[in-house]
Amino acid sequence: MMKSDGHFSSLKLRLILAAMGPGMVAALAGADAGGVATYSNAGALFGFMQLWTVPVMCFLLIVAQETAARMGCVTGKGLASLIREKFGVRLSAVAMLALLVSNTTVTLSEFAGIASALALFDVPVYVSVPVAALAIWLLTMSGSYRRIEKVLLAIACVFVTYIVAGVMVGPNWRDALLHTVIPHVEATPQYLSLLVASVGTAIAPWMLFLAQSNVVEKNAHAEDLPYQRIDTVTGAVAASVISWFIILTTGAVLHPAGISVSGAEDAAAALAPLVGDYAEVLFGAGLTGASFLAACVLPGITSSAICEAFGWERGADRSWGEAPAYRGIITGVIAISAVVVMMPNVNLFGIMMIAQVINGVLLPVLLVFMVLIASDKHVMGRFANGRVWNALTWFTIVAVTVLTVIMFVMQAMGL
Repeated sequence: MMKSDGHFSSLKLRLILAAMGPGMVAALAGADAGGVATYSNAGALFGFMQLWTVPVMCFLLIVAQETAARMGCVTGKGLASLIREKFGVRLSAVAMLALLVSNTTVTLSEFAGIASALALFDVPVYVSVPVAALAIWLLTMSGSYRRIEKVLLAIACVFVTYIVAGVMVGPNWRDALLHTVIPHVEATPQYLSLLVASVGTAIAPWMLFLAQSNVVEKNAHAEDLPYQRIDTVTGAVAASVISWFIILTTGAVLHPAGISVSGAEDAAAALAPLVGDYAEVLFGAGLTGASFLAACVLPGITSSAICEAFGWERGADRSWGEAPAYRGIITGVIAISAVVVMMPNVNLFGIMMIAQVINGVLLPVLLVFMVLIASDKHVMGRFANGRVWNALTWFTIVAVTVLTVIMFVMQAMGL
């Protein structure tokens, strides 16, 4: 009997380990250029005041990612296919346009991240961006970027040093914990813009497509749901811990000194108490790895989703003649992003911030499609959303929409 139980436990452990991946990769991708820019700005400008957003975003990310993974497990289809089947071609076009705009701006921010990071090593933008664009294009076209995915993720984990730095700078832990559990809101466009950007960073639209497509590719089924949920929760919590410590560290180091984050060197300065003169090198390596990984993933996800929605041929194993739309969209997204970042006097860190705000603005559009499909019992059967899950998703949609409207109204009034 004990032997049997031991075998059962090891089997379950193997299944858990096999399920790990999609949720972790999708969630940790939030530590990319836009994520670091957003959280660094939040800490530098407002100290600990936005720490309360981290557990909230973590919970909402779990809701969104779990829904996407569950839809993939139950239907065996990607989100784009489900949108087309339920809403038809016209509304699919609206959803795909939102995804295209969102993902192009995020890809643009990744190139800005690469340019900012390599500028720390005195590599000019007209060298770093074309070389990165060519490498990303070649890897995406061949599909072989997945081979270096683990290496780049390891480099991106440099941001774990923020955890160590956060402890070393000796912040006021009581103050930090109070700000984590008690919301503090400022009615200013800058604060609200950062709030919308935080949502767009934590729950980026492309993450939903990535999480669902990865589950489908792994051929996961309804019986695999408990294991996929472990992956989803683990990834969301890991990403949130890193983002919490980025805000904590920049809030403890940069905010009291009155240093605003306008470039990669400012964000790196928060690591100085930990690694001193090596702060910029460490931060630059991490930002390059994280941005490069996301820039490799985003154009492919975008193109694959659009082609899936309209029934066009897709896949890295298809030639230009077989899948012109798939390869053309990838090429267009990479080319536009690279050209914009190389424009004279462009504000690279500003691009990263704007991309996250656009993400936050467009997120409700895609969440509406997702929640309507996930709550449809004809599609999801007994795995359809319950009332609580529906309420949480609609809360996210309404909250982001209201925040966005208030932000734009205040900006229009010049407040």
